[in-house]
Amino acid sequence: MVPAAVIFDMDGVIVDSEPLHERATRETLAALGYPDGGGIRFRDYVGRSDGELWADFLRRHRLSVSLEELLAMKRRHLLALLASRRPLFGGAVNLVRRLQGRTLLGLASGSERPVIEAVLDLSGLRDCFAVTVSGMEVPRGKPAPDIFLHVANRLKVEPQQCCVIEDSLPGIAAGRAAGMRVVAIANTHPPEELRDADYVVQDYESLARWLGLEDSADR
Repeated sequence: MVPAAVIFDMDGVIVDSEPLHERATRETLAALGYPDGGGIRFRDYVGRSDGELWADFLRRHRLSVSLEELLAMKRRHLLALLASRRPLFGGAVNLVRRLQGRTLLGLASGSERPVIEAVLDLSGLRDCFAVTVSGMEVPRGKPAPDIFLHVANRLKVEPQQCCVIEDSLPGIAAGRAAGMRVVAIANTHPPEELRDADYVVQDYESLARWLGLEDSADR
């Protein structure tokens, strides 16, 4: 049976953007004079919000640039990469469209709102999601449960009736902390690292079957 609500993460689930986030971050750091990363390891922030990464960077280095300026610099790099690469997961786009009308759909992403809007435009999925929330719009980002609880509240669905689709460890932790079932897809981490999820899949066809869709979808 299809869950009452399905809440998708975006980066690493709908769009193959984690490598682009890393490249945009590195380009921003290099422009600031930190080609070695300035003590920031991108892999430590996969699944977390951009605001957390740049706030940590500012705590390490005394710069005249503001958090908002850093976010804007990185955002410009990332949006350009998304527009040129269009790195959508075709299986994810197909799955969201097949779920539309069968369940309530939400999007809970650690990315900034302009990045979410860009991906919705690229994918053509804007009308599929009843609710979209950025990690910058809630008090605490993943692994705290705030973003998933906020989406569920706006969908008017109890957390235990929701299923979260994630690819990152902070995202899995956030979904579990929210009291939701979590299905992890092994796009960013190998399956053995995703064991805290309720279920792990390696492709969108398997995910569709787990969600109760009768016909398999092309990956």
